[in-house]
Amino acid sequence: MRPFRSIALLVAAVPALAFAQGATPARPPAAPGPDATAPASPSPAEPPERQRTQRDAPAVPQSTPDAAPATPSAPAATDEDDTGSTPSAPSPEAQAPAATTPADAPVLDTGEAPRTTDAQQQRLVNGAPLYNPNVNVHIVQKKRFADEGKHELVLYPGVVQVNGKFTNHVGTALHYVYHLQENFALQVGGQYNWYSDESDFNLELIDKVREQAQAASSLLLQWGAHAGVEVTPLYGKFAFFNNSLAQFSLVLSGGAGIGKTRHLIRPEVANEVEGQTYQVPARFGDTGNKFLGEVGGGFRVQFGESYAIRLEVRDLIYTARVDKVDGCNLADFEALESARAANQPFDGLNLSGSCKVAKFDGVDPETKKNYREDIILGRDLVAEPSSDVLNNVSFYAGFSVLF
Repeated sequence: MRPFRSIALLVAAVPALAFAQGATPARPPAAPGPDATAPASPSPAEPPERQRTQRDAPAVPQSTPDAAPATPSAPAATDEDDTGSTPSAPSPEAQAPAATTPADAPVLDTGEAPRTTDAQQQRLVNGAPLYNPNVNVHIVQKKRFADEGKHELVLYPGVVQVNGKFTNHVGTALHYVYHLQENFALQVGGQYNWYSDESDFNLELIDKVREQAQAASSLLLQWGAHAGVEVTPLYGKFAFFNNSLAQFSLVLSGGAGIGKTRHLIRPEVANEVEGQTYQVPARFGDTGNKFLGEVGGGFRVQFGESYAIRLEVRDLIYTARVDKVDGCNLADFEALESARAANQPFDGLNLSGSCKVAKFDGVDPETKKNYREDIILGRDLVAEPSSDVLNNVSFYAGFSVLF
C-alpha cells in the first residue's frame, strides 16, 4: 500500500507546481527611454506562448508624391505610455529654421518644382530666373522709357541727296516732334540746302554739247518746310558691351508743305575783257515756290531717357513746272530781248509786275560780266514749259533731345 500512496502524492503535486508557476507576477518592464517605445501590454486572454511568438509588423511610413519626406511619427501610445513614458526629444530638422526665400524668387504657376533650391541661384536677373550664374538670360520687356507726352527736338547736321542724277543737294534739317501717344506723334520740320547745284553729268553736257536736262528734271530745292505725322509701328532693344541696353524703334513719317526752287541759268565761266580774264560764278534763276510732299522712314536708337540718334531716309517730292525765271515769263523775255538787240533801256517796257528786270540789266563791277547776255538763256528755259514731279531722296543722320 505504501508504494501506491507515494505515486498518488507525486501525481497530485505536479499540477499544483505548474499552477503556482503560472500565478507568479511577471517582472515589470523597464521605463522607455527617449529613443525607445514601450511594447504593447499582452492581452490577458492570450497565453504566454502566443505572446512570446507573435510580434506586430513594423509600420511602413507612407510618402507623398513630389513632397519632402516627412518625419515618421511615433507609434500610438498605450495606456501605460500615457502614464509612464516621457516626451521624446525634438528632431534636428524640427529645430532648424526654415530656409528664407528671396523676395525676387520666381513664382511657378504650373505646379512645377524649381530646378534649384539654392536661394542665391533663385535671384531674378532682369525679371527672369538665373539658375546658372555663368549664363546671361535675355527676355522681352516693355519699353524702358515711355514716349507719350514728350517733346523731341531733332537736329540733322548732314542731309545728303542719294539719287542725284541731274542735281546734287547737301543741307541741314531741324525737326520738332510731339508724341501724342506712344506710337503716334505730330512733327514740324524745316530744311536748308546750303549746297544745291547741277550734277557733274549735267554740267558736262552743257560744256561739251551745249545741251542740258529739261528744266523740270534739274530743278534745285533751296529750302523746304513741312508738317505731318510720325508713327512707330514696332520697337525693340539690344545690348552692347554686354552690360548696357539701348532701345530702338522703327519710325515712319509723312507730311506736306512748301519749298523754294531755283534753276541754273549759266554755269561758271571765264570772262575775258581787255586782255584780262575774270572767273564769273554760276548764275541761278529763281523759279518760285512749289508744293512739297514728304515721306520717309528709318530708325531711332535711344540711349537713356533723354537722348537718341536718328538714321532715316526721306523723299522730298515737289512739282517742277518752270514757266518763270526771276519772275519773268516768256512774254517778258521776248520784250527784253528786243530791247537788248536794239540797245534800248528797259525802263519803258510793258513787263509783268513780278519780273525782276535788275537781274538782267547792268554790268558786274568785279567780273565785268554784262547781265543782258543772260536774257537769251532765261528765255530758253521758259520757251518750252515742262512739268514734272521730282523725287529728292536724301539720307538724314542726326541726334535728338527728349524732354
